[in-house]
Amino acid sequence: MTTSNLFLPGNLRYQPKEMVKYFGYDNLYRTVGEVEIASLQVLGEIGVIPPEKIALLNPEVVEAILSIPTTVIDKTEREVTKHDIQAWRVEARKCVDPRLGRWLHVILTSYDPLDTGRALQFVRAYKESLIPSLRELILVLADVVRNNSDVLQIGRTHGQSALPITAGFWLATILSRILFSTQEADRHCQQMVGKISGAVGAYNAQVGLGISERCGDTPFENRVLAKLGLKPARISTQILPPEYLTNFLHAIHLLSACFGQFGRDCRNLTRSEIAEISEPFSVTQAGSSTMAAKRNPISFEGLEGDWLRVKCAYHLVQEGLISDHQRDLVGSRGARDFPIILIIVQGQLDVLLRKDKQTNLPFLKRMQIDEESCRRNFQRAESIVLGEPLYIAMQIAGFDGDAHGFVNHALTPVSLETGKTLVEVLEEMIQEDPGLEEIYLNIPPEIRYLLHHPEQYTGLASAKANEIADLAVAQMSG
Repeated sequence: MTTSNLFLPGNLRYQPKEMVKYFGYDNLYRTVGEVEIASLQVLGEIGVIPPEKIALLNPEVVEAILSIPTTVIDKTEREVTKHDIQAWRVEARKCVDPRLGRWLHVILTSYDPLDTGRALQFVRAYKESLIPSLRELILVLADVVRNNSDVLQIGRTHGQSALPITAGFWLATILSRILFSTQEADRHCQQMVGKISGAVGAYNAQVGLGISERCGDTPFENRVLAKLGLKPARISTQILPPEYLTNFLHAIHLLSACFGQFGRDCRNLTRSEIAEISEPFSVTQAGSSTMAAKRNPISFEGLEGDWLRVKCAYHLVQEGLISDHQRDLVGSRGARDFPIILIIVQGQLDVLLRKDKQTNLPFLKRMQIDEESCRRNFQRAESIVLGEPLYIAMQIAGFDGDAHGFVNHALTPVSLETGKTLVEVLEEMIQEDPGLEEIYLNIPPEIRYLLHHPEQYTGLASAKANEIADLAVAQMSG
């Protein structure tokens, strides 16, 4: 018995099992078979194929056609036809009675089943595999956001300490991006189309040979695609307009970027001198081949590395936006690699949702946010972290000049040298400057209090974190 080749496109190290059904190598022509079978059925329904011959298309024959392995078609293509769909046709004819086999691929061109079949692969892989994983991830991440909505953290811009936020707020910014990209992927998935329009897209055979006339008000193309759950493109050449699939894959590549952003943030936060985040580390895991005490953020690094792979793969999709006239073969080889985008994103999802045997909790739930490290890093920055509210409060209170420049050049150097907070430095200065004291006393008491408590200057961080978490749950319930 021959073993099936079910390897996915890309490196054999990264083979998410969820994608094998759609993109496993020997399964690649299954959707081609579906399109060809739907075409036969419609030819039978409109009386082109006689009833006694279309009756030969029984369930056993259908399954035999759908199960033709890609490796078998490859062999026939190499040794006989030098053409992929003609090779499929040769092999498909072996599965059916000759009286029916002669009708295979009649009035179709290669990319009627190839492009339409490809659309089916992407739609099904997204709906049946990616969406369930995304739904689980979004709900898990929403829970993590809620649990950390009040955990104080220093916000960072340009790699430097900026303003107070919460860990939940940081995670919510990523969750919101995932929600948006998922909505975009949903929208473009629903817009995916097929084509049964012939060699240049002008329905020449259907019109010239009387097929269209037999179909009445419902065109042959619509009848075939309806059986497959697709709508036709408004117009096509020999190939489908590339925008439908390109837009869909763009949304998937945006999702990968979200996971890459999470990986980069976490990778930086695991640095020894920051240590706000740590990966789960199993009892048998090794962090280094020689440094026995080391624990590397391998999963976080992998998430960002996968984004780099998707970014490069999507560039190939963009290259396929043009072709010579009604079609050329330049883009066909590259298009065979398009599934790797979904495959990599499924791999990213699998990392984030991977459960361990001890707790049965997903990676995201086992990831640790060290509140003490978050607070320690916050305290290192708290002497100058309230430069924003201080200068604005002074400007509103009547400071004559550039309060921003005063805080930047007069207060900050002293604060950095002494470790005193900006407001403490200001309070020392006002003892010798009545004008400055008047400005300071014009600042409302509650704001002066806030200037001494930077941990309370978190704005809407906690509220926005919970808002996005609620939105995520609502979107997944809708």
